[in-house]
Amino acid sequence: MIGVVDYGAGNLQSLGNALDHIGLSWQLVDSAGDLASCERVILPGVGHFRAAMETLSQSGQAAWVAAFAKSGKPILGICLGAQLLLESSEEAPGVVGIGLIPGRVRKLTGETIPHMGWNRVRSNGSHPILESDEQAPHFYFAHSYVCEPGDPDASLAVTDRGTDDVCVAVGCENVVGVQFHPEKSGVAGLSLLERFGRC
Repeated sequence: MIGVVDYGAGNLQSLGNALDHIGLSWQLVDSAGDLASCERVILPGVGHFRAAMETLSQSGQAAWVAAFAKSGKPILGICLGAQLLLESSEEAPGVVGIGLIPGRVRKLTGETIPHMGWNRVRSNGSHPILESDEQAPHFYFAHSYVCEPGDPDASLAVTDRGTDDVCVAVGCENVVGVQFHPEKSGVAGLSLLERFGRC
């Protein structure tokens, strides 16, 4: 069973539809008690880092997500959900993230912000959910900020941003976050979610 954290800032309908499509059992969770039957957790998210962390902290959800991660069970953060796994964000100075992955979130640079659309993602192959038979598959993005892990080894995948590469997947042991939206990324995204469901 996959627990999808419901804190009022997630793209729950699209994610639920994707999980249903590939036959993965899931349920919405909004309390620690809901996690008893869950083997994995997904932290989705769209919106602002400050508002999301305020909700997660005040509800106690941030604490039980952290406790779930410390149990060694897999956690996947998606878009804002991935950013919340880090320690801080330029979007909300002074606000502390969940802190499961050392690092910060920084604002994108360049002419086109937010970055929206399809980009090819190149994985370094170090995490099983990013392994693929496809060569550098395309995923769908909608974001203005990117994760910047403190440890370069925690950067699991990059995409081209002009002449630069930017990190679009981060991971530390059983915790991984992706900046793109697998639930909106067709076959490649469904394959990623399916791999998460068995990792």
